[in-house]
Amino acid sequence: MDAPVVDLVWFNAGGGHRAASLALEQAIREQGWPWRVRRVNLTEVLDPQRLFKRVTGIEPEDLYNKRLASGFTLGLAQELKLLQGLIRANHATLVQRLAGHWRESRPDLVVSLIPNFNRALHDGLAAARPGVPFVTVLTDMADLPPHFWVEPSVEQHLVCGTGHAVAQALLAGVPAGRVHRVSGMLLRPEFHAPAGDERQAARLEAGLDALTPTGLVLFGGTGAPVMKRIAARLPNTPLILLCGRNEALAAELRAQPARAPRIVLGSTQEVARWMRLADFFIGKPGPGSLSEAVQCGLPVIVTRNAWTMPQERWNTEWVQRGGYGVVKRSFRDVAAAVDEVLRRLPEFRARLAQVDNRALHEVPPLLDRLLSQARRPVRASCELT
Repeated sequence: MDAPVVDLVWFNAGGGHRAASLALEQAIREQGWPWRVRRVNLTEVLDPQRLFKRVTGIEPEDLYNKRLASGFTLGLAQELKLLQGLIRANHATLVQRLAGHWRESRPDLVVSLIPNFNRALHDGLAAARPGVPFVTVLTDMADLPPHFWVEPSVEQHLVCGTGHAVAQALLAGVPAGRVHRVSGMLLRPEFHAPAGDERQAARLEAGLDALTPTGLVLFGGTGAPVMKRIAARLPNTPLILLCGRNEALAAELRAQPARAPRIVLGSTQEVARWMRLADFFIGKPGPGSLSEAVQCGLPVIVTRNAWTMPQERWNTEWVQRGGYGVVKRSFRDVAAAVDEVLRRLPEFRARLAQVDNRALHEVPPLLDRLLSQARRPVRASCELT
């Protein structure tokens, strides 16, 4: 029998969906699952001729990513409703294109790592490949109902990294047999690697003091202007500032005066390494960066206010309920927040040590069970003939 084909659906809005697809693909390969894995960029399936980019000069996801990079996230809740309305209005067209794609590519299981499009993804798959399982792995800690991650009207398996997301799915009417709890968000394998013993030497080599508490500042793959204000309010605190693809921001931060050591980086594949050299995290309450920081034992400092993206607001409750850090209304209070974290550092570290996120090791066996269940009747039919 040929190796099962598993499609991982992602797009570039925000970066977390792409990161989760890469992490899951790598885990499947390293754990030795005998599948042929394909990463499917939804934008390329729906717009293979790149008409949107040819007309506008940018990819559709860049509209969202530019908002993140500018820090102007007010009003995203209203824009989300508009997007969802457009998706519903074009449902038949989306289903037709997706069905055509899967009729030709013939997957044995489809895993969605994106929100908003799951009804169309399911219906397109069901039209082209009846009986093939459709799985949605939430890359958020909570749903933002209705029609964000959870689509109770379709046969959608949901993989949830928090008990809150499980409760939301069940309340929405998803049968319990299609709701699967894992222990957190999907993180790249390097975040699960054991920390080395040479932390102090590595800090000295990087230009940091071996013992002085150091903060890591991260606002996603595009950075954010607020990083300049945070750095200005912490001139005496050693900081590692990760700016992602925002090289202009990195240049401004390098030029900013400070009395304490500063490491300013653009795009890097070594986020896990830099997190392990830090003592606490400052950033937005994104599910990926929060989970990475917690996995590395860093108490977090985040804000919740009108600018917080609606799908990330519950994450601040997760921080407070778990005792993983402090939540402020504004980064104007960042110096006081750092003082509080350092004063309570043993308490926070004890709470963080109890977190055991093994989602990367839990999701592939779940996919294997769903594949086996879907293929079992086919094998029985073949044996009878």
